[in-house]
Formats: sequence, structure tokens, C-alpha cells
Amino acid sequence: MNGLYALKPWYADRLSGLRRALAARQVSPDTLTAAGVVCAAGAAAALAWLPTPSAALPVAVLLAGRLAFGNLDGALARDTGRTTRRGALLNELGDRAADLLVIAGLLPLAPLWLVAAAAFAATLPSWVSLAGAAAGAPRRNGGPVGKTERCLLAVVAAASGWAVPVLAVVAAGSAVTAVVRAVWAWRALGKPETAVAAVAIEWAVTTERDMATERGMATEKGMATEKAVASEKPVVRGAEPTSPATRRRPSPSPSPSWSRSRSSSPRFSSPPSEPDRSLPLDPGEVSGGITHTRPQSPVDRGTQLRGTR
Repeated sequence: MNGLYALKPWYADRLSGLRRALAARQVSPDTLTAAGVVCAAGAAAALAWLPTPSAALPVAVLLAGRLAFGNLDGALARDTGRTTRRGALLNELGDRAADLLVIAGLLPLAPLWLVAAAAFAATLPSWVSLAGAAAGAPRRNGGPVGKTERCLLAVVAAASGWAVPVLAVVAAGSAVTAVVRAVWAWRALGKPETAVAAVAIEWAVTTERDMATERGMATEKGMATEKAVASEKPVVRGAEPTSPATRRRPSPSPSPSWSRSRSSSPRFSSPPSEPDRSLPLDPGEVSGGITHTRPQSPVDRGTQLRGTR
């Protein structure tokens, strides 16, 4: 049984907008972990110093913030790619410190031995889950008396003043929860295929909505980025290749010099080409025993051909 932990997907969905805003502002997940501990300390102070009826509202608000920050720190680390082993250690230490602070807030209302027993029992489920995970089993969360149930019981104590019964329920329920998790981890370690299936089902239930939302936002953001890049990308026009068929032939001129069209390349210019030897030559002027010839133009060639018919 998961208890109130079954509501985590719904709660995470309500916090998706806040998580995106925190990611956009590059807030560190460690900051959220510390904020959760601060909220737990505030709830403990309200339990210890405020009178019974009026302590319920601030305790409820602060513990809701403690649960929200406990949900956001891990989700934000996954969304932004900042999951580290130190962050995982800090997350566990922050959760344990927050649990102990809330229970310590009941010291003025209950015997010391009962507060100590409840505090010790409240940490047992987490230690069992961590031990199972270290051995290779998936991490088990939830009730019957888990973190969410302990926060709810603290609100009940603040509203009613029944600190002793609440601490007794916390101690007994936490011990039962530790036993349930130990049995579950033992069975999972004995049957690896069952453990793998349990991990897949639990992961799909807890992250399906969040991952679907994040994928949709990532797709929209990627499309917008591609459109922006496409609109700003400069168009580079390269030089068009020139072929012999597209080269300009020299126009008829009495001068022996020939002109050649420049290349369209912005960096290099083509060297002057030699006269096209494929064209027939006709005798030119004779000066000093040297005969100067020039390529025969299409006009002259046509005149010659017409004259031979």
C-alpha cells in the first residue's frame, strides 16, 4: 500500500508550472532542499510556541511547502540535468532533518521518551528503503505511514493538541511501514524479474504525466528555436560554375588583343586564356617576314564558306 504517496503524480502535475519557472531562472535543486528544511523548522516552531487552535494553519502551510520543496528538488535536478551523487546525499539528509525537526516541535506537549521513540521510528522506513536500494532492490516509498502521513498527523496535533496519541501513531505506524518495506525489498531481491517489473510500473505511474508535459514543452521550444535559426541564417551564394559552352567568345576586332569575361568567384580571378586554337586561322598581315594571324570570327568563317559553294 502506498497511502497518500499515490497522490504524488497529481501533486507533481500541479507543481509543473512552478518547476518550469524555477528551471528558467536556473534555481539550484540544493536550494530547494534547504528551503524544505527551513519550512520544517518553521512548522516545529509553530507547534512548540503557538497555542493549539491557531497553530494548525501555519503548520499546515509550512508542511505543505516542505512537501512541495521535497518534490521539486529531485524533479528540477532531473529536468535540468543536474543530478549528482552529492545532490542525492543532500536530498536524503534534508528529508531526515525535516522529519526530526517536526517531531521535535512536539517536545513541549509530550514526554521526552515518546518524542525520541517517534523520531527514531520515523527514520526507519527510509533507512530500510536505502538498504534495499544499496543491495540492488528498487527504492520503495509510500505508507502506510510515510512522510506525507507524518506531516498530516503533525497538523492534527497542532489543531487538536493530542500530541501523545499522534506521537504513538507515528511511532507504531512508522515501524509497520519499515517492516512492509523490508518484506517487499526481500521479495524483490529474491526475484529479479519481479523487481524489474515493479520498477517499470512504479516509474511509469509516478512520472508519466510529468514526462509527457516536459516532452511537449521541449518539442515546442525546439520548433521555435529551429524557426528562429532558419530566419536568421545568412544565405551564401557561391560562384556558379562556368563551362566552355557558357564562355563568351571574342568579338571581331582588328586588334590582336582578346578580352575574357571575369570569373564570378569573389576571391580568385581566372588568368587570361590563350586564343582558341580550334578555330580556323586566316593569313594576316606580313611585316618583316613574320606573318601575324588571328582567329577567324564566325562572320568571316561564314563568308568564306559561302564563297566556296
